[in-house]
Amino acid sequence: MAEAVAVTGLGVVAPCGVGADAFWQGLLRQPADGDRRVPDWDPQPYFENPKTARRADLFTQYALGAAAMALEGAGSLDTDPSRIGVMIGTGIGGIATNEEQIVIRHEKGDRRVSPFLIPMMMPNAAAAAVSMKYGLQGPCEATVTACAAGTHSIGNATNAIRSGRCDVMVAGGSEAPFTPTALAGFRNMTALSSSGHSKPFDIARDGFVMSEGAAVLVLEKLEVAKARGAEILGLVLGSASTADAYHITAPAPGGSGAIQCMEQALADAEIGASDVVHINAHGTSTALNDAAEAHAVAKVFGTPGPIVTSTKGVTGHALGAAGALEAAAVLLSIRHRLVPPTFGLVDPDPELPDIDLVMGEAREWEPGPSLSNSFGFGGHNGTVVIAPA
Repeated sequence: MAEAVAVTGLGVVAPCGVGADAFWQGLLRQPADGDRRVPDWDPQPYFENPKTARRADLFTQYALGAAAMALEGAGSLDTDPSRIGVMIGTGIGGIATNEEQIVIRHEKGDRRVSPFLIPMMMPNAAAAAVSMKYGLQGPCEATVTACAAGTHSIGNATNAIRSGRCDVMVAGGSEAPFTPTALAGFRNMTALSSSGHSKPFDIARDGFVMSEGAAVLVLEKLEVAKARGAEILGLVLGSASTADAYHITAPAPGGSGAIQCMEQALADAEIGASDVVHINAHGTSTALNDAAEAHAVAKVFGTPGPIVTSTKGVTGHALGAAGALEAAAVLLSIRHRLVPPTFGLVDPDPELPDIDLVMGEAREWEPGPSLSNSFGFGGHNGTVVIAPA
């Protein structure tokens, strides 16, 4: 088997719960209708003072919160800071700050534009903020691959450890996309659900429900984690990244890019399709994406195949943070020995292959190698393979 990387810390900021325990409980509850926003967010615990918090876009605030939880959970990292890196992905970065300042310039003129606009809106702001707060001097990067960004960040961070460049990586994704223009853009391209319901793989699915949040993992060389007696939450066995090279928003027919991505991830992990027992699907609740993924899963694993769920039925679609939130869900499914149901799924689309979708209530399972899939606009595909410690 390929070299495994240990997960020793986990932090989550999500609409259904802030903190790993609250997030897990949220995944087991029927969600409210409509947009999924983080309620009653207080950034202050993660900043020196209110002024520094105001100078960080919401997506950076979420990332700092999730990173703080993950690092606290990981415990003391007695490691050379030049060998600790940060990779936090995003789809659209500080779009709220960007839109706000465009309106200010239009209404009040150039001189009223904030001097903090650029450092607040840039997609690498979250990764940079985590690096600076904790003095982490290894690679500090922001993967921007739409809805695959969080998954790609975890995969890239795993490779940084496996290559020998780093001993520890802080990795995940963060997103705060709620602006009038962003919502209008997604709505006008008919990507958003008109009913306000996320219904992954359901015959009545009509688009995704917008979401926000962040999830961050602390990844370590397995021998380092064992040597310091860290609690190991799970292992990242491998990952893959491919491109459809087909269309800017639609997936390749039959999920060909997704098929290649899952197969390459299995090869990277040095396991076979028959070893996989669970898949946290991308499962956005859009007609084309759910169909492409279901056909891809059936092609790689057969039917009924592994246990499949989409936690977007609860969380909605947090774009560049989605893959990190779903990797967190897999780790928590391993901890609790339960796979959450696909909320919103009532009548599986009969045109889709007969994959083993969890619906209605959570399902007990014997944890084993699992996939977390993410597929983004631009044809970006990402898969990580996660297993029990």
